[in-house]
Amino acid sequence: MFLPATRAELKKLGWKELDIILVTGDAYIDSPFIGVAVIGKLLVAAGYRVGIIAQPNVETKTDITRLGEPRLFWGISGGSIDSLVANRTASGRKRKRDDYTPGGQNTRRPDRAVLIYANLIRKYFKNTKPLVLGGIEASLRRVAHYDYWSNKVRKSILVDAKAEYLLYGMAEYSVLALADCLKKEISPNRLRGLCYLSPEVPDETLLLPSYAEAAADKDVFSRMFMEFYRHNDPVTAQPLAQQQDTRFLIQNPPWPTLSSEELDRIHELEFEREAHPVDAEMGKVKALETIRFSLATHRGCYGECNFCAIAVHQGRTISRRSIPSIIREAKQLTRHPAFKGIINDVGGPTANMFGFECTKKLSKGVCRKKRCLFPAVCPSMPIDHGPQIALLRGIRKIKGVRKVFVASGIRYDMILADQKNGRRYLEEIVRYHVSGQMKIAPEHCVDSVLDCMGKPGTKDLLKFRRLFYSLTEKAKLKQFLTYYIIAAHPGCSRKDMQQLKSFALKELKILPRQVQIFTPTPSTFSTLMYWTGKNPLTGRSCFVERSFQGREQQKQVLTGGVHKKNRGGDKKLSAGRSRHRRK
Repeated sequence: MFLPATRAELKKLGWKELDIILVTGDAYIDSPFIGVAVIGKLLVAAGYRVGIIAQPNVETKTDITRLGEPRLFWGISGGSIDSLVANRTASGRKRKRDDYTPGGQNTRRPDRAVLIYANLIRKYFKNTKPLVLGGIEASLRRVAHYDYWSNKVRKSILVDAKAEYLLYGMAEYSVLALADCLKKEISPNRLRGLCYLSPEVPDETLLLPSYAEAAADKDVFSRMFMEFYRHNDPVTAQPLAQQQDTRFLIQNPPWPTLSSEELDRIHELEFEREAHPVDAEMGKVKALETIRFSLATHRGCYGECNFCAIAVHQGRTISRRSIPSIIREAKQLTRHPAFKGIINDVGGPTANMFGFECTKKLSKGVCRKKRCLFPAVCPSMPIDHGPQIALLRGIRKIKGVRKVFVASGIRYDMILADQKNGRRYLEEIVRYHVSGQMKIAPEHCVDSVLDCMGKPGTKDLLKFRRLFYSLTEKAKLKQFLTYYIIAAHPGCSRKDMQQLKSFALKELKILPRQVQIFTPTPSTFSTLMYWTGKNPLTGRSCFVERSFQGREQQKQVLTGGVHKKNRGGDKKLSAGRSRHRRK
C-alpha cells in the first residue's frame, strides 16, 4: 500500500493521528529507490503510523497541515536530488524540467527545499514536535560548507533550519533507533548517524575549526574538510564537534555498514512502484520510467571520484544484497501489471562493485593514505566479477524476463584489473546487457586534470575501448561506446579542453555534442578545490575557471562548431547526461 497522503486515506486506515510525518521535495513515488518511501515503509513495518506530504505548496497552509501534527517527529527531505542542483544549471539558469515532479514542469520544488519546509512547519505549528532533517541535501550540508549558489561558506543546515536533529547517510536504521528513543522519551544524542546541537562538547569528541574560523580562512576551511572527510568511516570515525555561533554541532560516527541481511530486509518491503494517485492525477513522473523496473544490488562506492558525493553520503564500503533476495525482487517485477519483460537496470552507484570488498577495510576501516582505485587499482582489492555474472544469468532465466540492462556506471579499469573474470564479464555485458550503447565516464584525458578529478589515465580507457569493440564484433552486434565528459573542473583550462578535443577526434573517433559543466556541490573534494584554488591531496595550486562565460566557453570547445563528418560518437552519437550516477 501507499503511505497515507490525505485525510481520506487516514480515515480509511482508521488512524486518528500519525506518529511521524515525512515531507519531501519529490512527488511521492512508492519505490525502493526513493528515500522517503523506504524510510516510511520501514517505520510502518516497525509499528509506527507514518504519513507523507509530497511537494507541499509553500504559499499556503493547505498541504502542510492536511495530515495534522505528528506525535513523535517531522522528517524533512529536499528529495532524491539536492534542490539547488535540481532547480539550477551550472551557470545558474533555472531548469525548466524536473523528472521528479508530475507533468515534468519545474514549478513545485523550492530552492533550499529543506530550509523552506522547516520554516513552513514552524509557521503553522508553533512549538511542534522535533524536526528531523535527512536526505542528500541535508546530509552533505551537515557541517560548515562552501555554497556555490551564494559563493560563501554557510553554517550547518541544522542551524539554518532551526531543527532538532539531522540523520546523515542513508539513515534507514538510524531513523528506527531515533523513533524508538523519542517514543520512550529518552535522549537520542548517542545514536550513530545523528547530528544535533549542544551547548557543550561531549567527552572524546574531536573539535573541528569553528564555522567562523573556516568561513574566514580558506586554509582553515580546507583543514576542517579533511578532518571531516577522514571521519566518515564507521570503523574508525570519532565524534566531531564544530562551534556554530554559541552552540556546537555534534556529529556522531556513521551508522555501521549494513549487512546483506539488513539491506535485503529493506528491499523486500512491499512497494507499489507507482506514483501516489494524488501525484499521478497531475501528470506522469518521468523518474518513475527509469526506476520502476530496476534492481539495486548494493550501495556505497570506493571509486571516490573527487566530484562525487556518494562516498560522503553512502560510504566508501560496499554493502551488498544477497543474490537470492535480488532474484526474488526480479520475480516480483514480472507480476507488476505494467511489466513488459524489460528490466531497465541491475546495479548501484557503480554496477561492477557488486559481490566483493577488501577484507582489511571491513575489519580495520578504509585506508587513510591511499585509495582503492586511484591512481591505480589497489592490489589488495579482490576484484571478482564472478558474483555479478552469476546474478545476471539468474535474472535472465526468470520466466517473463525478456531483456536485462546494466545502465548504472561501470568502472572499466576494474574490468581490466580482474584477470579471472573481467573479460568474461564484459563478454556477458556486450552480448546481453547493453541497450545499443554502453556509457563510460573517462571525464577527461589530460593527466593534470584527471589528478584533480581522482580519475585514472587514458591507457586503460583505450585498452578497454579496443576490447569492447573486439567483443562487439565477435558477437556480431552493432553497439557503441559513449563517453561522459566534464568541462571547467578545477585544474582544467580552455587549453586542456582543446587537448581533449584533439584526443577525442584522434583516439575515440568522436566529437561529443553534450558535455556537463562541473557544478560545485557541498562536501566533495572538487568543490573544496573550486573554493580554495588548491588540490588538498597534493598541496599544489590549481587553475579554477569561475566565470559563467569562461565555464560555458570550455564546454563549447567540444560542443560548438561540430564537423559534419564527426557528429556524435562511435555511432555518430554524443556523450550526454545520464539518468544514473556516473563513475
